[in-house]
Amino acid sequence: MSPSSMILGNDRRMLLIKYLQERDGKADLRDIVDFIAEEEGQTDRRHRKSVYVSLIQTHIPKMERAGIIKFDHHTVTLLEIPENVDVYMEMVGKHDISWSAFYAGVSIIFAITGLWLNNLPLVIVSGIYLGLSIIQHFKTYRVLSSGSREE
Repeated sequence: MSPSSMILGNDRRMLLIKYLQERDGKADLRDIVDFIAEEEGQTDRRHRKSVYVSLIQTHIPKMERAGIIKFDHHTVTLLEIPENVDVYMEMVGKHDISWSAFYAGVSIIFAITGLWLNNLPLVIVSGIYLGLSIIQHFKTYRVLSSGSREE
């Protein structure tokens, strides 16, 4: 596993980088906590405290050691954007469709077409792509839902 994937393999770290990018690379920790809690859909005091503790104890130190951010007096500064960050930043809006769901849909259309045309190779390849898109969907879902767990 590459260092970037280890750093970006957590939703809270991805959200932290996203927030810093939107704020010209510098933000107050309290604002970051509020942003992450809102993105995770839970803004109550208990959840914000959970976000704060996980950032302070796990995510910020890990990202500081990697040279990605600097943390000083409750201010987080983005020092370096990890390579291939866009690969890990597929943030899909509530009513948008993810790439894995799109590919699953296209695979189903091709499988039906293959069955209709009696084209076995097309059906097999469509089945393979459908399987891969389903695996990717569950991997993405697992990463996004692990945001409340510490790594």
